[in-house]
Amino acid sequence: MLMGLRALKVFKLQDNNVFLFVPSTCRDGDFDSLSDLTEESKVKYIAQQWTELGLKDVRVTNHTALLSYPGPVLSTIVEKFGNHCYLPSGVRCGQPSTSTTEPFAYAAYSAVGSLVAEVVDVQYGSPGDLRRIQASTNVTNRIALLKLGQAPLLYKLSLLVELGFGGSLLYVDPCDASFVNKTFGVTLNPGGNPFSQENSRAAERDNHYNLTSLLVQPISASLAKMLLSAPTMGQGRPCVPMSMPSAAARKIINLTIENQASFKTVHNVIGTLKGKTNPDRYVLVGSPHGSWYKGALADWSNGSAVMTQIIASMTAQTRAGWLPDRTIVFCSWGGTSLGNIGSYEWGKENAVVLQSRALAYVSLHSPVKAPGSLQSTASPSLLQLAAVTQKRHSMSCSRGGGCPGQNVSSLQTPGDASFFSNQLAVPTVEFTYSEFPKTERAFFLSEALFPPESSLRETLDPAFKLHETIAKITAEAILRLATDPVLPFCPLDIALDVQNKLKDDLLSRPDLLNLAASLRDSSAFFQSEVMRPANDPKERDPAHVRMLNDVLRDLEKSFLILNPLPGFYRNILYSLSRQAPRFSVLKDALEVPWHNSVNQSLTLVSSAISSAEKLIQSGLDLFEN
Repeated sequence: MLMGLRALKVFKLQDNNVFLFVPSTCRDGDFDSLSDLTEESKVKYIAQQWTELGLKDVRVTNHTALLSYPGPVLSTIVEKFGNHCYLPSGVRCGQPSTSTTEPFAYAAYSAVGSLVAEVVDVQYGSPGDLRRIQASTNVTNRIALLKLGQAPLLYKLSLLVELGFGGSLLYVDPCDASFVNKTFGVTLNPGGNPFSQENSRAAERDNHYNLTSLLVQPISASLAKMLLSAPTMGQGRPCVPMSMPSAAARKIINLTIENQASFKTVHNVIGTLKGKTNPDRYVLVGSPHGSWYKGALADWSNGSAVMTQIIASMTAQTRAGWLPDRTIVFCSWGGTSLGNIGSYEWGKENAVVLQSRALAYVSLHSPVKAPGSLQSTASPSLLQLAAVTQKRHSMSCSRGGGCPGQNVSSLQTPGDASFFSNQLAVPTVEFTYSEFPKTERAFFLSEALFPPESSLRETLDPAFKLHETIAKITAEAILRLATDPVLPFCPLDIALDVQNKLKDDLLSRPDLLNLAASLRDSSAFFQSEVMRPANDPKERDPAHVRMLNDVLRDLEKSFLILNPLPGFYRNILYSLSRQAPRFSVLKDALEVPWHNSVNQSLTLVSSAISSAEKLIQSGLDLFEN
């Protein structure tokens, strides 16, 4: 079973004279023993444990939100020609099933009801796929058979709505993932409580709690194969993707979804370790304590265990007289799997303070997903910190396999970091062990909530070496952010990232490329040896260093846009693809001609680059005299 981490060894940070020691405070089984408890009991336990470890000002926050659950009756798919009824797993209705995951195979906040319609193979639902289908098929009120991956799910569903589809069945192509034939869940909630108090009353009156007009249902690959009349299911070398043969007749089905929703209280636990020099500057650290699955299938504990060990190590040092320069805020979030509800609601309530005081967010969303490679996701400001820290602690790849190289990127990822990176443009970083995606298309499969393997808890990390590594790496990153006099942010990485996004984009114009080049030159000078005395805190007074740090803190805010497309981040520095990084707004403008957004998107990117250039210039102005 996945248990509390054992005692970590003493270790020293290379750039900091701080030793961390983790005492054996989390006994084996501490967290897994809570799997059957209610969220209130988990929250009480976490708050009590943090307090006992010595963390000050531990409090629980409560937020009322609309939560979406499976209905009293499972969703069904009836194939009309043979009148055969199937559950989402592909099991025939009425047949005995030993599956404990079937009730969790649903799309939270989907529309409910029944729809009888033809099934249309839309592949990944890319703009190209949809243009090709629309040219030969009337898609109005049809049901799209949609593969996960390649782009955010909410974006792809929004395109289906625009074209008039009535429903969508979601599946994972076995060519994209090793978990061939599992059911899974998804949430259609972009973040937070999906209904305000005013909207809640209207929704309750009309009994409409959906966030889309589509009936959406995840299904297994085997059921998708039957509906597609596909000859194979992820077979062959190279693997042959699933698709409907051109000669096959489209099946007509009756899709019935009976989700339900109710208003519940979501709880967060917040604890602080107050800084001694700049207590009004915050480094946030967060992990979830909720789970899509319940009971023995709950998969929330590894992030909470690592978080608790980091707290134990730091509070042990405070008893020896050490304090961070900046305040560290530890957060355990509720409602994560249904749309990061706890983090969004707490973040919105404290947005005014966080916009000026939050410096970074360190995520422990899912530290060990699989015994694969060590990977990190960071906003461009923190790519250098992530790479250096990861390199210092990299282990040989588990199971004797070869490492694919250092995996550091700025991709959109699910989890509670979303509010801080997406809404506030607070620089974020997360370290995790996971399998490297089989294909570029598979990067957004993390939006699907798959059940853990029954044997995974015994085989994932039996010696806790992977968890120990994540704890050390994350702790070092937190301490760098909380104690380095000048924040370890890299403006030049932002400028290079902007240039990289524009260099091969078909919409790039000379004026945009010139702006990007100017931002690169200013950023390079800002970090150059010529400016080193200005960046050396020993040669600057504290007021100037604080002003410099505020410039570094605000740089990514220049890249926030209003009203992004569904599934796209407001912070346009985050990419949708590792191999072909582009600004998401320019990608949509080029590929979806009916949005007519080319000029508007180019203006957004141009304004963002100009704003960042002005901010860098203000940083240079601090040291002119």
